[in-house]
Amino acid sequence: MKTNILGLAVKESELIINDLNTLLSNFQVYYQNLRGIHWNIKGKRFFDLHVKFEELYTDSQLKIDLIAERVLTIGGTPLHTFEDYIKNNTLVVGKNISVDEKAVHLIVNSLSHLLKIEREILNKSAEINDEGTNSMMSDFIAEQEKTIWMMQAWLEESL
Repeated sequence: MKTNILGLAVKESELIINDLNTLLSNFQVYYQNLRGIHWNIKGKRFFDLHVKFEELYTDSQLKIDLIAERVLTIGGTPLHTFEDYIKNNTLVVGKNISVDEKAVHLIVNSLSHLLKIEREILNKSAEINDEGTNSMMSDFIAEQEKTIWMMQAWLEESL
């Protein structure tokens, strides 16, 4: 079995690189969705949600950088064009969302979808002892599960 400088199997790392690029593409769309709802939110909850959405897109921006750097670390090239992002995205694109409940539902659904991708990467990275990717996915999953819980709590209150 051929390994890279990190001691990871090259063939299996290429599969993880592809999955990380899919995650990167989905995160770019998630980020842009968050920017859109941050800009367009209206209503009595504007002040609270405007700040929360900014917090979420700032966090997403950091995660995007971490994903791209991980792709580079394990020997790949991160996707970096809008064309590639759209081609590899599987998230719903939120357009002109200004209603608070719709915005929060978009976040919950997007995070739920990202979790599925991350869990697939987590399983593959665990199989080849890729602790760096594994650790990153574990951290993302824990944070996103908590965000989903909080958003769902908010949705219950808003009904």
